[in-house]
Amino acid sequence: MPVPSVVSWQEGEAKPCDQIDIHWHGAHGDIPEAASQRFLRHLKSISSISRKQSACSLEIRSGDDQHYLSRDEREAYQLTIQHGKILLTADGPAGVLHGFATLLQLVRTTSQGLVFPDVSIRDMPRFPWRGLMIDVARHFMSVAALRRQIDAMELTKLNVLHLHLSDGAAFRVESLVFPRLQTVSSHGQYYPQDNVRDLVAYAAERGIRVVPEFDVPGHALAVLEAYPELAAQPLPAANAVCTGSSACIAGSNANNPALDPTTPETLDFIEKLFVEMMRLFPDAYFHAGGDEVVASQWTGNPQIASYMKAHNYPDASTLQGEFTAKIQAFLAEQGKTMIGWDEVLSAPVPKSVVADIWRSSKWINAATVRQHPTLVSSGYYLDLLRPAREYYRVDPYDLMGSGLAGAELEHAREIHFRLADAFALDPALPPLNARQKEYVLGGEAVLWTEAVTEQMLNQRIWPRAAVIAERLWSPETVRDVSDMERRLPLIVAELNALALTTTQQDREQMLARYPVAGRQPLETVLQVTSPVRNYTINRMIKKAGEDLLTWPVAMAEPDSLPAMRFNQLAEIYVRGDHSVAPELRRDLEKWSANDGLFEKTIGGVAALEMIRPVSQQLSLLAQAGLEAIDGTLDTARKAQVEKLLAQQQEAFAASSWQLLSPPLPQPPGGLLIAIVPGVRTLVNASPVSP
Repeated sequence: MPVPSVVSWQEGEAKPCDQIDIHWHGAHGDIPEAASQRFLRHLKSISSISRKQSACSLEIRSGDDQHYLSRDEREAYQLTIQHGKILLTADGPAGVLHGFATLLQLVRTTSQGLVFPDVSIRDMPRFPWRGLMIDVARHFMSVAALRRQIDAMELTKLNVLHLHLSDGAAFRVESLVFPRLQTVSSHGQYYPQDNVRDLVAYAAERGIRVVPEFDVPGHALAVLEAYPELAAQPLPAANAVCTGSSACIAGSNANNPALDPTTPETLDFIEKLFVEMMRLFPDAYFHAGGDEVVASQWTGNPQIASYMKAHNYPDASTLQGEFTAKIQAFLAEQGKTMIGWDEVLSAPVPKSVVADIWRSSKWINAATVRQHPTLVSSGYYLDLLRPAREYYRVDPYDLMGSGLAGAELEHAREIHFRLADAFALDPALPPLNARQKEYVLGGEAVLWTEAVTEQMLNQRIWPRAAVIAERLWSPETVRDVSDMERRLPLIVAELNALALTTTQQDREQMLARYPVAGRQPLETVLQVTSPVRNYTINRMIKKAGEDLLTWPVAMAEPDSLPAMRFNQLAEIYVRGDHSVAPELRRDLEKWSANDGLFEKTIGGVAALEMIRPVSQQLSLLAQAGLEAIDGTLDTARKAQVEKLLAQQQEAFAASSWQLLSPPLPQPPGGLLIAIVPGVRTLVNASPVSP
C-alpha cells in the first residue's frame, strides 16, 4: 500500500537471506545513502535472525534529480527481484526512497531468514502532490510526534507535510519579529525556530516537503490576542478564548475574529511575519489560508463599512478578494506560490494560485475550469472519523465525491443554514475533461485537532492516511475495497513497528486512567467499537469540554480491525465456507460474556457508566450471532433481534450527515458497535427455527 503501477509476480522459489549487501552504481548523495541505512535498520528490526550465512544483493542504479523536493521531482522506480538478487533502478533520490518503501512491504520473515518474493515492478505516482495536513494550532503536537508522522509518510509514499500553524486557538512558531506571538498567542507551546529547521531537514531526508499554513485574514484570534490593534472587532470574552493546549470549546467565537483588512498596519504586519516564516520553510509553496471569514466581522465595523462603500465593494467577499490579491502579490514578489482554501476562487488572483478544495467536490470543477492548480482535501478529512473504505472511494477527479446532498441538503436549506450552497454537490456538472484533469495536482489527508490530543494522533491519522496515499499514488483502476481491507492490518503492523512506535504506549497510558480491573473489559468493548462520525464529535466536545478526550470514545478507532475481520468472516460463512465457524464462535462468545465482566468492574466511573448500554448491546448482538450460527432463532426471537439491529442502524444514521445533526439520538458515549454488519449478515442468512 500503495499498490504499484505494474506488478508481475514471477514463478520460482524465493531465496531466504539473513543480510543485505548494497551495491551502488554511479554517484549517489547523502540522502539516498542515509535512506539505505534506514532501510537496513528497518530490516534488522523486523527480523530476529542474527546469524550471517546467506546474503541477498541489492544493486541500486539511480540518476541525479535537480528537481528533488519540488513538484516536478522524478519519483519513478523499477524493482526486479530474482532468487535473492534485487535490482532497484530510479530516476532520482525520490525513486530510491520509494523503492526502499516497497521492499519493506514485500519482505517476509521466516525461520530461515528474510524472503523477498521474485517479482518485477514498474512504479510511478498518479499525482505529484500527496499530502498530509496536521492542525497543530488547536492541539499542540511535539516535534517527536511529527517526526513519527514523517516516518510513516515515507513508508506510504506521501510527500508533502502541510502544517496548519496558526488559528483561533494558538500561534505555534517562534517569531523574533513579533515576540508576543509566542509569549501570548502560543499559550506556552510553540516551535522554536531551530526546531522548525531541524524538522524541515528531517522531512527532506525522507523525501517530504514541509508546507506551512498561516491563516489570514480569518481564524485570527490568537494573533489578535497579542496584537489587538489589528482586530476588525473587539475580541470575545475571556471564557471564549483558548488557554494552555486546550481546544476552543466556547461555541464558534474562537474561530470568528478576523484581521482588519483595510489598515496599512495589518498588511505590514503580515508581510513582515511571512518574510520571517519563509526563512524557516524553504518550499516554493506557502499556504495563506483564507477560509471561513465571517462577514459581520467587517460589515459590523463602521470604519470598514465606510471603506467598502468608498471602494465600491458590495460585500465582504469582494473585500476579502482585494485583500487576498495583495497577499498573493506580496508572496509572488518573494518567489512563493500561494495556496489558499477554495474561497480563493472568489479573489482576483493569477491562475498560478493553488486552490485547496475543502467545502465540496464541486469546487474542483470551478478551480480547474479557471485553470488553477488544484489540491483536493474535500472527502479526505480524517477528523470526520469515517472508516477507511469511505475515503478509499473518493477520487480526486470525482465531482460528487464529498458534499451535501439528499436529506441533509434539504434540511440545511429548510433551516437557512448559511453554508448550504457552498457545501452542496452539483449533480448537473459534467465530469472533468482531460484538460481539467491536468490541473489536479493531487490531494491531502487532513486532520483538524479540536478533538485530538498527541496521544490520539497516531490512531486518528493512520491507517486511513495510508488508504488515501494509495488513492493518490496508485492507478485509478485500483479500487477493490475488500482487497484494501485485507491489506490494512498488515500496513498497521508495519507502521506501528517501524514508525508509529508509541501507539501501544499511548493506548496504555489512556487506559491507565481507568481502574485496573476494568481495563480488559473496556479494551474488549473498544476493540469492536468506533467513534461517531462527521462533525458529531465536535458537537460533543463543545458540550463536554476537554474531558471528552479522556472518555472511551477518544480511544475507539474509526476502523476496528477485529470487527472488520469478523464482518469478513461472516460473509465467508454465509457463502457456504463453514470452516470459519470456530473463529466466529470464539469471537462471539468472548463478546457475549464481556458485559458481565464490564458490569463488575466499572466501579461507578462516570465515563464507563456512560457506555454501559453499549457494552450491554454488544453482548446482545454477540448472543444473536451465536444463535444465528446455531440455527436457533425462532420467529419471536428473530423479531427481537431485528429490533436490536434496527436500533443499531439508527445509531449509525445519527451521525451520517456531514455537517448537520439528523433528528436522531446519539449512541451512548459516542460509540458505534462495529460488528453490526457481520451480525446482520448471519441473522439474515439464518433460517427460522420451528
